[in-house]
Amino acid sequence: MTELIQQIIDGLGRGGIYALLALGIAVIFGVMHLINFAHGELITVSAYSSYWLFSIGLDWWLIAPIIVVVALVTAVIIEFVAFRWVRGAPDFTMLMTSFGVHFLVQALFVMYVSANFRQFPRPEWIFATFRVGQLNLEIYDLTVIVITLLTLLATYLLLQRTMFGISLRAAAEDFDTARLMGIRSNRVIRSAFVLSGVLAGIAAVFWLMRSGQAGPTAGLSPMLKGVLAALIGGLGSLSGAVLGGFVLGLVEVLLISRLPSSIAGLTDGIVFLLIALLFVFRPQGLISVKHVERV
Repeated sequence: MTELIQQIIDGLGRGGIYALLALGIAVIFGVMHLINFAHGELITVSAYSSYWLFSIGLDWWLIAPIIVVVALVTAVIIEFVAFRWVRGAPDFTMLMTSFGVHFLVQALFVMYVSANFRQFPRPEWIFATFRVGQLNLEIYDLTVIVITLLTLLATYLLLQRTMFGISLRAAAEDFDTARLMGIRSNRVIRSAFVLSGVLAGIAAVFWLMRSGQAGPTAGLSPMLKGVLAALIGGLGSLSGAVLGGFVLGLVEVLLISRLPSSIAGLTDGIVFLLIALLFVFRPQGLISVKHVERV
């Protein structure tokens, strides 16, 4: 029982990062009906920014808030440079645009920086543990869980109780009507990208603390995890995106701990198989919505 509780805490720590990534993807989907496959590039840019900041002598306490700002600014730039000009295009065009941004950012780093991964120091405390009874808890996992819950609460209050959130939800519900009521389309879509950038930035801080490296494909794995979590929870459901993130983290940790060491490397493949089975028997995801749940 103690071992199971330990694994659940580890899974919630991993799932918290996935939940933040999935929520950022769900916010953009709610406004634009776009699965943004360029979302991972926010982490890629943040990773290279972290490497450069370490090279000039900064430490994690200063770098962490800068990462969030970098992700936010990157999201706004991507929206302005790429998505603003295809906003009225068919969904397939916007989807291809997100793939285009994804591959373009990778190519730019390969051509003008390096195809090799660059290492930077990880904070020592992420490996620190303390005992509570028979449980051996990682400070890193508990920090991720606490910060994730606080971020999710702040996001909920922002969307439900501020003019910013009301504008975002109104635009997602009926964009044309919202514009007739005076809501500016550029502003509300830019606001959605700002929010998704902040969520990605917070997730990037913890992801990079654990990985400690920057490379052209640094954002690929977290992007795929975020998209999978959003799909598991039910695409179009914000609460589903959060639930999907935690479920994905728990499943990964439980599989790693339960599988024989000889096939533990197949964890990702088994996760994809389980997700495929989920979509066969429950294609709408874990949370059903009669229509796309708006932000």
